[in-house]
Amino acid sequence: MKKVGIIGVGEYLPKKVLANADLEKMVDTSDEWITTRTGIKERRLASNDEAASDLAIAAAKEALSSAKLAPEDLDLIIVATITPDMPFPSVASIVQNALSAKKAAAFDVSAACAGFVYALSTAQQFISCGVYKNALVIGSEKLSSVTDWKDRNTCVLFGDGAGACVLGEVKDGGIVATYLGCDGSNLNLLNLPAGGSRIPASHETVDQRLHYIKMNGNELFKIAVRTMTDAALTVLEKAGLKFSDIDLIIPHQANSRIIMAVAKRLGLTEDKIFLNIEKYGNMSSASTATALVEAAKEGRIKKGDIVLLDAFGAGLVWGAAVIKW
Repeated sequence: MKKVGIIGVGEYLPKKVLANADLEKMVDTSDEWITTRTGIKERRLASNDEAASDLAIAAAKEALSSAKLAPEDLDLIIVATITPDMPFPSVASIVQNALSAKKAAAFDVSAACAGFVYALSTAQQFISCGVYKNALVIGSEKLSSVTDWKDRNTCVLFGDGAGACVLGEVKDGGIVATYLGCDGSNLNLLNLPAGGSRIPASHETVDQRLHYIKMNGNELFKIAVRTMTDAALTVLEKAGLKFSDIDLIIPHQANSRIIMAVAKRLGLTEDKIFLNIEKYGNMSSASTATALVEAAKEGRIKKGDIVLLDAFGAGLVWGAAVIKW
């Protein structure tokens, strides 16, 4: 089996910033309430003419430049998203066309906030088995398009953005282990009810605001803490490592209280945790992706470092990965 590592990274965050002060004018909330409960100060919003594919394309171009790889040399494109431009074709197909990556296979992965880890693990398998030489993996979301801006419990949480990485064969390090899981019995705790084949779009579904994210935050909090803790322990065991071996953990940026609760259970100090939730909020699959990219850009990850990705989302799904940089 070939060793597979990250050879290039890129990101794209929309220019528009929506601060907590702006939300105070939209719903019954306050900066203090949002910051205390979530750790979020602001989030980015895509413009009306930007779709998930546009964010993905911008992040992809930066990642390809970082990897010094031409689009025509790409073998595979996987986009993790729950906010595709349309039900079909896939965002990955749109990205493939925009990049002129004519020989690349392309498909989307729908695994909510764990989507980037799911896509990363999937791409790794193709390369390690020798099916492909490289892959472009992107987490891209326009959650503002499915956020109910009248619901103060959810509208304060979400933002838009995209993160990307290029995977290829490496001599040393790379992805050491991954772990993916799902518990479909809790799928009603976080979902978007209408717009699919179960509840097709109609005047009634629009009137009932069923095309927006619905969430049971209190129940999700408890499950997220337990599941992210278990996922981290499981993937480390698969990798044959201990927490003392970890240089940096990059958790899904959903809620700072969830992250700190997980860190406490794992006995991790704050200096080993990467956070950017204050700036961007929860961007679903793009959160872990952009956090990884920014950690690399800021020098928080150095050659030889052991990095742990840990994500949890609707489904309920989870994913963790150990990477030697």
